[in-house]
Formats: sequence, C-alpha cells, structure tokens
Amino acid sequence: MELGNYSPRIREALEKAGVGIGDMIAVEKSGSTHRGILLPRPQIGGEPGSLLIKLDNGYNIGIKYGPQVTIEKLQGGRRLEAFPSHELVQNPDLPRISIVATGGTISSRLDYETGGVKWRMESGQIFYMAPEIQDIVRIGRVTTPFLVGSENMSAMHWRKMAQEVARELDDGAEGVIVTHGTDLMHYSSAALSFMLRSLRKPVVFTGSQRSTDRGSTDASMNLLCSAVVAGSCDLGEVTLVMHGTMEDTHCLIHRGTRVRKMHTSRRDAFRSINELPIGRVWPDGRVELRGGHTPRGEGEVNLDYVFEEKVALLKFYPGMEPEVMDFLVDRGYRGIMMEVTALGHLATDESQRNLLPSVERALEEGVVIAAAPQTLYGRTDPLVYSEGRKVWKLGVVYCGDMLPETAYVKLGWVLGHDVDQETAGEMMVKNIAGEISPVSDPRAFLT
Repeated sequence: MELGNYSPRIREALEKAGVGIGDMIAVEKSGSTHRGILLPRPQIGGEPGSLLIKLDNGYNIGIKYGPQVTIEKLQGGRRLEAFPSHELVQNPDLPRISIVATGGTISSRLDYETGGVKWRMESGQIFYMAPEIQDIVRIGRVTTPFLVGSENMSAMHWRKMAQEVARELDDGAEGVIVTHGTDLMHYSSAALSFMLRSLRKPVVFTGSQRSTDRGSTDASMNLLCSAVVAGSCDLGEVTLVMHGTMEDTHCLIHRGTRVRKMHTSRRDAFRSINELPIGRVWPDGRVELRGGHTPRGEGEVNLDYVFEEKVALLKFYPGMEPEVMDFLVDRGYRGIMMEVTALGHLATDESQRNLLPSVERALEEGVVIAAAPQTLYGRTDPLVYSEGRKVWKLGVVYCGDMLPETAYVKLGWVLGHDVDQETAGEMMVKNIAGEISPVSDPRAFLT
C-alpha cells in the first residue's frame, strides 16, 4: 500500500521520517504522543489533512497534521494484511460441535485502503477472536459453504445452510454454530427453523455488529456464548445468540422465528418480539432458560428444505396503488405476504386506490395472501373493525402475532410443498416452529 492517498505535505513528512504504511510510529502533537500503526488513508471520505493510525487497543484515530507535529518511526512494523491465527488445543472430553461459516461482519476485517470491510475466513482466524472456545467445546468441523453478506442471500443459500447443518448433526455433532451477517440473519434463522424438522439439538446463529479488528468488536463474546449453547444447553431448536446489552455482560438466546434486528449498529440490536427470550447465557458457561422451549433429544434431522421463490413481502402504505399487487399476480407470484396496518387493515374505500378488487382477483387466481402487523408487536384481528372484516371475508389469512419476515419465509416454505390455497392457509396459522401463539406475552414489549 502506498502513501498516495495522503496529501503531498504529509507524504513528504512521512518519507523524511522513513515511514511507510504498516510501520509503527509515534506522533507527537501539543505535548501528547500517540503510538500505533500507520494506516493508509481511505480512497473515499476521511480528513485529507490527517494521519490515520491504529492504536494497540484496536481503535483508529486521526491526527490533524501541522507544523507542531513530529513523526518518529518505531521498531516493530507489522503487515496490515496479516490477520493472526490460533490453533486450538482440542479436549476430547468436551462436547463436539461444528461451525458453518457463511460470511458477514464476523467474517471480515477493515480494508484500510477503501475504508470498507473485506472478507477473510480461515478457521484459525475465527478462533483467534475467542481462543477460550477450546475450554467450552471441541470443534469437529468448520465448513464454509459460501461467504456472502446477508443482503445477498436467497432461498438457495438457506437450503445450502440447512443441508450443511443437518449433515453435521446427523454425523454426531452436539450442536452447530452458524456465523452469519447480522442484517438479515433473522430471515435465515426463521428459514432453518422450518427446514430442519425433528430437530432435537441446538442450532445457533450468531454474528457481530463490529468488525473483528475493532476494539469494540462483539464477535468474541457472541462466539463464546454461542459455543456454550451449542455444546451443552438443553435446547433442541434453532436459536439466535447475540449481545443482551451494550456491555460485555451476557448474551440473549432468542427463538429463531421470534427474533428481529431492531437497531442498525448497537451491539444489543436483536430483540425477541411478542415473547421473552428463551434465556440468557454468559461466556463463563452459565445459562438461564425460562422454559417453553424444545429440549435436547436424539434422532436424525428431517431435512425439509423446499421453498417457493415466487413469494413477495409487500408493505401497505398510504396511497398505495392497486397495480402494485396486480403486477405481482401478472408475474405469476403464488404468495403475497402483506404488512397490514393496525389489527389488519388495507385501503378499502371506494376511491381509485381501493385494494379490495385486486385482493379479490389475486385470491380467485389461487394466490395465497397472508397478513401480519406492521407494528411488529401485537397481533392481527380483522374482526374488530369493519374495514378489517372486508379484507378477511375475501379470504386473506391473518397470521396472529407472527413477525412479517417470519411469515414471509413460512409462506415460501409452505407453498414449496405444492399445496392448494386452502391447505396453505391452514398451515400458515398452525404453529410449526414457535412462530405463532394464541396469546402474546405482554412482558416482551420493547424489552
């Protein structure tokens, strides 16, 4: 990496001090000295008149360059491209688990030249983040079926993940950790909750909100807590384990069909919706389960990984044109998951934006239309108001307190079995993987 992105004045000072990218330097300014690794200036963004260095604690700082700044090269330069690795010392007496690595922030580090992150994934590099994992579990296999950001995943990736997980569990693993990008991780956890039938061992999704080379990374504790759950927790479900607070205190264990990312950047971004988390877990091995979950057991996994990809997730909004739904029907979509307002409403007046004719046409052509609440919390009940009754009478399936994203995944999975419209509706309101309940837990609101 060259000095080219720095200003001519800074390049001249660095060259005079014999400093290059990746060298350890001391920068003195206004009586304060900062020591760290000289980083390249990003190609886009950043302060052009500042030096960028990485401190020993993992954080990066920028120092405004000026006449009062002195730069000294120190001994012990490092290569920025290198990411340290750790070889585990396996204890044969510990429970054996497997890891399925799929990408995301937990599988990346900062690309200092571009200012973004880039993928890196070797098993030893994962374990360097959390070497204590060797005191919790024995790692059988680490597989990498693909490395993509969660925004690039589709049903094809869900099926591949389900295959990998089922193979590892049927081969004797006590549990499986799936490392995953956080943005759409709750879609994948829901998908595997439906695709892995007869599951009696824990499958744990985890990731990180901060890249692994940052001092504030949450990857280490998330991975350790996930290992505790996968290796020894009395669970036989798909779960998602992430930070429970902004601090490094404990992680929450969420049901795979009841969890959602609720913040763009907080380390405790994931929350259970309409039910309390299954439990809490600490990196020292302590676990608290609240009950209401499937316990561990024996038996092979029934891999049921069908999915109908002609399914859409459609959010109702003010002024929505009926032609939006007509377009999906004309394109051959078999299912439409509607995010409805309040208890289950759509525009139904006699204006040109009345959606009822388009809904009726779609249903007559065999499309399954399901409804879940935009509010996320609470449940649909179309019988309370007359507007909801109009929609319900046409045959729209109301999904109670199911999350819209979970309902979308479930609808694709249901229709993947090539069932008729009536059977699909019956399956949508049947609890299959803890995704729907007759009564929502009021204690779960905004917890």
